Amino acid sequence: MPDTPPSPTSSGFSPALTFAFEIRAQVSETLHIGHGDGEVTEFTPITGGTVEGPLLRGTVLSGGGDWSSTRGEVCELDARYLIRAEDGAVIDIANRGFYRPKADSPDQFEGDLQVTEAGHYYRTSPVFRTDAPAHRWLAETVFVGLARPEGKEQDVVAIRMYAVR
Repeated sequence: MPDTPPSPTSSGFSPALTFAFEIRAQVSETLHIGHGDGEVTEFTPITGGTVEGPLLRGTVLSGGGDWSSTRGEVCELDARYLIRAEDGAVIDIANRGFYRPKADSPDQFEGDLQVTEAGHYYRTSPVFRTDAPAHRWLAETVFVGLARPEGKEQDVVAIRMYAVR
């Protein structure tokens, strides 16, 4: 198995990404669960937050959290929480991903906004569930999230969600 992902196909086709919204999840102190065989397991409670963007606006509800398992320098993330859209609909999100140091990862910007931090690979792959007709498209679309810690004490995780077309 190669160490790097395959290059784009010679057909010239590659999926396009469209910015959909940004989740800014507020988190509280991480709780240590356990460790063994080179793995550390932790839980980070999600206490609230906001959802802002051209395709979805709302709030992150408290009560969810992010379970993480770290082996060496690679942290596997598995977050589960709820969003309340502006129209009152409740949307479930299961957001899995990876965080790891990666020396060749550059700072990435969208206009003046820094969306990733140099030296870190922090990506997610969310899946949404809802029966609200206005938001059903979330459950029928593949997304990629670019994440970054924010806040004075890094008590916010910002995730830019991009729909894959």
